[in-house]
Amino acid sequence: MSDPVLIIGAGVAGLSAATALRAQHIDVLLVEASARVGGRAYTTKLGNHAFDHGANWLHHAERNPLLALVDPAEIIDTDALRTRRVMVGNRVATAEELAERDAAIAVFDHTIAASKTDIAVARALDPVRGTPWIPTIEAWEAAHIAAADPADFSVLDYAATALDGGNRTLRGGLGHFVATSLAPAAGPVFLSTPVSALDWSDGIRAETARGTIRASACIVTCSTAALARIRISPGLPVSPEGLPMGLLTKMAFRLRGEGRMGLAPEESISPMIRDGEPYMSFLAWPGGADHAVAFIGGPKAWELSRAGEAATAAFVRERLRLWLGSDSDKWLAETLMTDWANNEWHLGAYAYARPGHAGDRAALGTPFADGRMVIAGEATAQDGLAGTVAGAWIEGQRAARTVLDAISK
Repeated sequence: MSDPVLIIGAGVAGLSAATALRAQHIDVLLVEASARVGGRAYTTKLGNHAFDHGANWLHHAERNPLLALVDPAEIIDTDALRTRRVMVGNRVATAEELAERDAAIAVFDHTIAASKTDIAVARALDPVRGTPWIPTIEAWEAAHIAAADPADFSVLDYAATALDGGNRTLRGGLGHFVATSLAPAAGPVFLSTPVSALDWSDGIRAETARGTIRASACIVTCSTAALARIRISPGLPVSPEGLPMGLLTKMAFRLRGEGRMGLAPEESISPMIRDGEPYMSFLAWPGGADHAVAFIGGPKAWELSRAGEAATAAFVRERLRLWLGSDSDKWLAETLMTDWANNEWHLGAYAYARPGHAGDRAALGTPFADGRMVIAGEATAQDGLAGTVAGAWIEGQRAARTVLDAISK
C-alpha cells in the first residue's frame, strides 16, 4: 500500500485539495494544527446573528467558483444594499470634497498603473502627495483592503492583486459555510496536529504532534507566517519572508436602542483623511444583524493588537463620537474583537508582497520535488484573487491536480 498524500492545513485551500483528491480515490491524510477546520474563515455568534472573525465576503462574484456551491437563498448582494457616508472630521463630506476624492482615485490609479519598478506603494505615490485626499486612497487601498503597510507593500503586487467585481456575503456566515458545506467532502481531519518539520530530501517525511508521517506527496496550505516556522529540509525554493502576513482587525459592537445610531442596514462610514490621521471604517447592521463592525487595517491594526481589546474599543468609540456625536456610546453594548495577530496558527489575516517580491506568489506556488511538493493558499493565488477565499479554493484545486499528475507517473 502506497503512502498517502499529506495535506497540511484544513483551511479553505486544504479542504479544497483534499476534496479534489478524494474524488479521484486518492488516499489523503489531512492534518490541522488548530482544534477546528476552516482556517481564517471562522464564524461564531454575536448575539443572535452570525459574525465572521476572518473572511467575510465572497469577492469577484462574477467569477467566484464558490458561489455555485451556495444555496442562493443564503447569498446577500451587499453591493446592492450598501449606502455610504463619507466623513471629514465630524461632518459629512461636501459634494466638492467627494469630487476631489474621485479625482484623487484617478490620480492614484494612474500612478500605480504607471509604476514599472517594484518599489513600495508609499514611495510610488510620493510624486503625487500634494493631490488632495491621496492619503485617504492610500489608507483605504493598502492598509485597509490589503491589510498592508504602504511603506512595505510592493506596488506591483498591489496592482496585480487589487480586488475588482462584485461582493457577496452569506446569511449564516462564510466560516459556517466552509465548516458545514465544504469540510464534509474533504473527509476526516486530524485536528490539533501541528507539523514541526518537513523533509523532502528522500521521499517526504513530516514530524507532527502525532509522530512521524511518511507521504507520497505533500500539499502545504498554512499561512506564510506558519510556514516560516516549519523546519523544511532542503529549504524551500523561495522563502515565505517576502510574503508577510498583513492584519485586518474587526471590533464588533452589539447595538441597542430604537435609534439604531441613525444608520441604515449595510450603511458604511469611512473618513477622508490627511497625512497622519487614523483610518477606520464602520459598517452597520451587516446582513440584518443587530451589531455593527469597525474595520482597522495595516500598521494601526498591529499597534492596537499590541495595546489590547480595551485600547481598541476606546479608539473605535472615539472615532464614533467624532462621527455620530458625543452620546453615541449609549448605543454600544457587548463587544467582540478579532485577534488574528496573536493567533499562533495564523499570525495575521492574509499575505502581501514586500517591495522587490512581487513575483514571490508565483514562485512560492511553483511545485518542486518533481511535483510532489506544492505550497498553496491565498498567498500563492494570483489573477486578482490573492488574499481571498476563492483564491485559496482555486489554489487547493491546482495543487491537487499537480500532485495527482506527479503520483500517477
